Amino acid sequence: MARPLHRGVSGGGRLSGNSHDFWDDAQMKDRVEKEDVDRSRSSSGHTYLSIRFPFRFFFSDNSAYKHGASENGFLSDPFSPGTSRSRHKLALLFLKLSLAAILILALTGSFWWTISITTSSRGHIYRGYRRLQEQLVSDLWDIGEISLGTSRLKEMEFCSQECDNCIPCFNVSENLALGYSGGEEYDRHCGQMSSQNCLALPPANYKIPLRWPTGRDVIWFANVKMTAQEVLSSGSLTKRMMMLDEEQISFRSASLTLDGIEDYTHQIAEMIGLRNESNFIQAGVRTILDIGCGFGSFGAHLFSKQILTMCIANYEASGSQVQVTLERGLPAMIGSFTSKQLPYSSLSFDMIHCSRCAVDWDQKDGIFLIEVDRVLRPGGYFVWTSPLTNAQGFLRNKAAQKKWDTVRMFAKDICWDLLSQQDETVVWRKTSKKKCYTARRPGSGPSICSKGHDVESPYYRPLQACLGGTQSRRWIPIEERPTWPSSAKLKSKELAIYGLHPEELDEDALNWNSAVRNFWSLLSPLIFSDHPKRPGDEDPSPPYNMVRNVLDMNSRFGGFNYALLEAGKSVWVMNVVPTSGPNYLPLILDRGFVGVLHDWCEAFPTYPRTYDMVHAQGLLSLEAAQQRRCSLLDLFSEIDRLLRPEGWVILRDTVAHIESARTLTARLKWDARVVEIESNSDERLLICQKPFFKRQANSSRTREGM
Repeated sequence: MARPLHRGVSGGGRLSGNSHDFWDDAQMKDRVEKEDVDRSRSSSGHTYLSIRFPFRFFFSDNSAYKHGASENGFLSDPFSPGTSRSRHKLALLFLKLSLAAILILALTGSFWWTISITTSSRGHIYRGYRRLQEQLVSDLWDIGEISLGTSRLKEMEFCSQECDNCIPCFNVSENLALGYSGGEEYDRHCGQMSSQNCLALPPANYKIPLRWPTGRDVIWFANVKMTAQEVLSSGSLTKRMMMLDEEQISFRSASLTLDGIEDYTHQIAEMIGLRNESNFIQAGVRTILDIGCGFGSFGAHLFSKQILTMCIANYEASGSQVQVTLERGLPAMIGSFTSKQLPYSSLSFDMIHCSRCAVDWDQKDGIFLIEVDRVLRPGGYFVWTSPLTNAQGFLRNKAAQKKWDTVRMFAKDICWDLLSQQDETVVWRKTSKKKCYTARRPGSGPSICSKGHDVESPYYRPLQACLGGTQSRRWIPIEERPTWPSSAKLKSKELAIYGLHPEELDEDALNWNSAVRNFWSLLSPLIFSDHPKRPGDEDPSPPYNMVRNVLDMNSRFGGFNYALLEAGKSVWVMNVVPTSGPNYLPLILDRGFVGVLHDWCEAFPTYPRTYDMVHAQGLLSLEAAQQRRCSLLDLFSEIDRLLRPEGWVILRDTVAHIESARTLTARLKWDARVVEIESNSDERLLICQKPFFKRQANSSRTREGM
């Protein structure tokens, strides 16, 4: 009778037939001994795998195990006995069940132990217990990232040339395929896989931007996706203020219709009742939202007056207002009124400006003006420059007259006072008194939002047809607020609105001032004015800044922004408040800074290569404590997309998180080093620089010397 089929240990062949035809007693003994040795080796090997990847099932679908251990960097053994596979599965199942049981027992035991202690000590132990829980989640995240094996540590590939200017969440062709139209195809739509899994290279002729302030007025033509025709045919006031050279675009203050931006801002100041734009600060105007900003010349001029202007404009595949404005070193981000609320807090800006911004304010029952009203502070100004507002225009037709009448009447219905109208410019002022809304005739204008609908910091929520911000404790007229720079140092009365004590803000300021003064000095020889130039560069003009645009990914109170200004750094900071943490965005905006709410599992609304420095303190710990929809690699690839070549990444976090982050820097081809802040601190500083890789005509990549 034939024996069952066996898998041979020497070659994997099949053996059949009677045993006495192939084996004698001695051979049988040798084979048995050899099988015992092989089983012990196989068992030890699988034990190693089980120890190496005990937590993998928390982070993936175990697909790597289904296709062999080689995907984790280990070669599968085709010669091992078939029974080892079942042992492997049983071992993994046993470890999973054991870990689950241990966690359940540990949590249950801790719970009963906690409730059995005295009331006076419960608070301290609970905080310690919570820290242990957070550390456990953090450790599991770190182990999961590391346990993905050596195959995950390969360097990321470069994107194709078509993705040099790609922005995840702004894919027009994909949005059209999904049925979006009427302008919504250009709006932001983030899906589950909104991250970019490759590294975007700069254009072939890309050059490092000129240092501030020279870079404000002259940019490299190849650095922005824009044609010469788009430069020469630009239609708005600020767009026309450009000159095209062979390699550069320069911005001038001359215009065919007005004497320039200076005269234009001077005119607005007079319409408000001020002597000139230098008095904006004294009138309570510090932050301005510029809708459809052209290429940022309005904000560039006002910057010298200590006015901070945030440019927002629709996504544009080429000729982008946002991309050019950021290239000039000025605040900008993609923003749209098409269908969703902006990710700003209510009552956030002192002035909103629209110069031929292509927004049809008379459409959709005035819902766009309602959103402007929401983000405008009480007593703030709305400035609109458009041919529709020209009362003396002899070419006005009935359709244009109807549009103007619609806007004018709606502004009155939402309690805006028409201050002045000159040429094509109109200035309204939002009411500073809530009783104006209750004094309106019944049925005139939109209603006031209820508490349930009046969200102070919405995150791309659908546009609301009711007036927001009226329920906020921050309803304070701009003339009653502290003026800049006093507004950056809020007093106890103002801090009480945010549930904070003065000591908390003072301690935060001391810590950040110390950080900028001490460990930030590590970067001074390379980034700030201590280092006059890079090798091969000409001597720059003061203030020698290599850094202008700064992105703070976890701003908290805006302390890093404040410390940089206190230290005299000529920078502006985009303060980002993660949706996964406490919302201090209203505090940041009320201090006179610019900021936005954002979910870091989604792409930031800006073009590639727009920030000189990306900074984050405690972000890795914050994100690790959440139920993540994205990986640490997704976060880092997004940072790489935002960062300019030769730009800097500064991360401060716990030792465990910094070490996890450091392992990923090689994948992104960053130069990185870990710095010990204090000998007794459990935090570390990770300093990285993104190299300058150039795209060559033959598709090869070369790295510029730094």
